[in-house]
Amino acid sequence: MTQETVIYLAREALSVVLLVSAPILGLGMLVGIVVSILQATTQIQEQTLTFVPKIIAVIAAIIIFGPWMLTVITDFTQKLYYELPKFIN
Repeated sequence: MTQETVIYLAREALSVVLLVSAPILGLGMLVGIVVSILQATTQIQEQTLTFVPKIIAVIAAIIIFGPWMLTVITDFTQKLYYELPKFIN
């Protein structure tokens, strides 16, 4: 396995990880910003108010984007298995 192959595999794996995690992280960040603005305007500083909406948003994102995420990961794994003989030489 050459250095170029390792770099290619690492780059592809990182791009899949970023692609799969983006909806969950984006929705969590969006809900966090909205809750922070709400807390700043109402001056409510309850600690649980920041975590509960984020947890609900992340669970909803997993339910909504879960099948797509599984498809992306499965496609990457299948592509990796199909290209495995090329990497060994």
